[in-house]
This record gives sequence, structure tokens and C-alpha cells, in this order.
Amino acid sequence: MQFNKQTKIAVVGVSKDETKYGHKIFKDLLENSYNVTGLNRKGGEILGKKIYKSLTELEELPELVIFVLRPNIGILVLKQVNKLGIKNVWLQPGASSQEMVDYAQENDINLIHNACFMVKQDLW
Repeated sequence: MQFNKQTKIAVVGVSKDETKYGHKIFKDLLENSYNVTGLNRKGGEILGKKIYKSLTELEELPELVIFVLRPNIGILVLKQVNKLGIKNVWLQPGASSQEMVDYAQENDINLIHNACFMVKQDLW
């Protein structure tokens, strides 16, 4: 999978807590001019950006969904990704499970896991 700054990206698991990776990744993508939207089940605003509660709230579907949340919640979001027809998913370290990997394979979802998006994009 090839991604650049124009790729529509959704980060699921954005956090207000500056010490959490969900905050750091979202902040660094914004600071590097990526086309990124944040999601957190609580919604609200983080870093001056509206945070959506669900992928179904988005006006435009993302081309890539980056997961920064626990796998037991992530599998539910992955099923939503599948229903919406989104085909590219990146599971940050700690966000993946074998159940998620199997589900992605069974549903023809392009999946990257056990690798940090920020490292692979040379942002960290």
C-alpha cells in the first residue's frame, strides 16, 4: 500500500491525553500536512479539529483507517470498516489481534500490522 499526504486518512482512537499515541500520531500527521480526520467514541475537539464518534459520521470515507485502540474494540471498528467498503487498514503496534488479521483476510481488506505508520512514513 502506498500513502502520501493527499491520502484521506482516519485515525481511530485519537486521545486528548498528550502522552498517548492516539494523540501523538494525530498531532504529527496534522503538523506534517496529512489529510487526516480523528475519531474517538466521545467525539469533541482535539488540536482544534472536530473529532467524530464513528466512521459513519464522516462526509467522505477515508482511503486508509489507522487503528490506535485496543483490539477488543478494534474488531468492532474493523467490521464497520468492512460494511462501509473501506479496503485499507493499518493496525498500530498493540492494536492488532489474530482475530482482526483473520477477519481482514476473510473480507479482502488490505491490512498492515506490527509496524508503526509514523516510522514507515519517516515522520518519527
